[in-house]
Amino acid sequence: MMIKRESSSKIIELSKHYPVITITGPRQSGKTTLCKYLFPEKEYVNLEDPEIRMFASNDPRGFFGRFSKGAVIDEVQRVPELLSYLQVIVDEHKIPGEFIITGSQNILLLSAISQSLAGRTAIIHLLPLSVFELKEYGGYEVPSELYEFMYKGFYPNVYNSNLNPSENYGFYVSTYLEKDIRDLLRISDLNKFELFLKICASRTGQVVNLSSIGNDCGLSHNTIKQWLSLLETSYIVKFSNTYYKNYGKRFIKSPKLYFIDTGLLCYLLGIRNKGHIDVHPLKGQIFETFVFSEFLKTLYNKGRDENIYFLRDTKGYEIDFIFDEGIKFKSIEAKLSQTINQDFFKNMNALSGLTGTDVEKYLIYGGEESKKYKDISIVSWQNIHSIF
Repeated sequence: MMIKRESSSKIIELSKHYPVITITGPRQSGKTTLCKYLFPEKEYVNLEDPEIRMFASNDPRGFFGRFSKGAVIDEVQRVPELLSYLQVIVDEHKIPGEFIITGSQNILLLSAISQSLAGRTAIIHLLPLSVFELKEYGGYEVPSELYEFMYKGFYPNVYNSNLNPSENYGFYVSTYLEKDIRDLLRISDLNKFELFLKICASRTGQVVNLSSIGNDCGLSHNTIKQWLSLLETSYIVKFSNTYYKNYGKRFIKSPKLYFIDTGLLCYLLGIRNKGHIDVHPLKGQIFETFVFSEFLKTLYNKGRDENIYFLRDTKGYEIDFIFDEGIKFKSIEAKLSQTINQDFFKNMNALSGLTGTDVEKYLIYGGEESKKYKDISIVSWQNIHSIF
């Protein structure tokens, strides 16, 4: 059973205006399933198939000649030269929603698109499932506890096939290393990259320190930068940039690192059941990562591709998440505790007044009840989507 995706209505809307819809996201996030569900009338072709890939590469015109009514073309970054031919076709036909293309290697796909399909395609990022999607559309047993959600993660096959999370993410890492990393980096020592991946997991929710990561891995700054970029390209991690507008030099300017899926994160941290999270020294960062990921999914599902910021000064005051919406400014703290503590609000109060715009203050916590405290909205982890 397919779980309904919140981005469905946005994809359908965009397909009425653009000749090509591009859906990109991590492997196994549900791109193929969603495309087949939303566009059942279109022929489906997967360029991971070696024979199809060879045909498409050797005879692009013959390849497209098979699809008189358009098609869903999966993993199109495997034959990027197809996009130049696709440009000619959609310019001639001028049919909205004629082709749906997907890819799981963001930088390769978007680079090719910027050269060939600029102005002709709408781009949707499809991440793994959100808490809202699972609770609203799951249709079967869904976790009720926060720790179980964080441990299981949000990849659809964990729920559709009732898979053991640790086994699933072990296979996922192996596939990622063998298929994506070996192809993109052309490196023989995959063990070194796997070590790097696990060290990055131990830094989730923290400001990126290239020297620290490099020392632990035995790698240079340039290599760390390249590999971090690759993790972002393949939707393993995402960065939160520091927010500053002429505030002087007292604010930290390095970005923070977050894993996109907490299930994969828990696997890399050696967490093998939900109970381990409660005693893990990084449980606060795991929760902060969970919140960041839910923000990202909510925005992407609405077709909004915008930055998630944070703010930290040299005195240690920090706001976990900041959204600058022009006339409105959201200041958000994330705390795993189920009990509200007055100390949770001090950073928001200490750094208020910097923006010059109206500030909406939120505290996302590990409790079940959403409520109001003075000018701060206290939001349960289950209702993160309601902030937007």
